[in-house]
Amino acid sequence: MTLGRIIIELGQIYSLIIVIYCVLTWIPVSRDGVFSDVKSFFSKICEPYLNLFKRLIPPIGGAVDVTPIIALVVLQLVVSLLARFV
Repeated sequence: MTLGRIIIELGQIYSLIIVIYCVLTWIPVSRDGVFSDVKSFFSKICEPYLNLFKRLIPPIGGAVDVTPIIALVVLQLVVSLLARFV
C-alpha cells in the first residue's frame, strides 16, 4: 500500500466519522448512557476540525449549519492534493 493510498483511506474514514457525528447531532439524548458517551466520543474527534469552519461561516438563517459540508469538501480537496503529490 502506498503512502498516497493510506492518506486517501484515512481521509475517507475521517469523512465518514464526520457524517456519523452530524447524524448523531440530530438525535436528542439524555446526559447519561451509552449513546451519550458515543456522541461525546465523536464530538471530541470532530469538533476541533469543524470549529475551524464554524468561526468563519455563520449558520444560515441562524439555524442551518452548513459548516460540515464545507469541512468535508475541504478535507477531500486536501486529501486528494496530498495523495497526488506524495
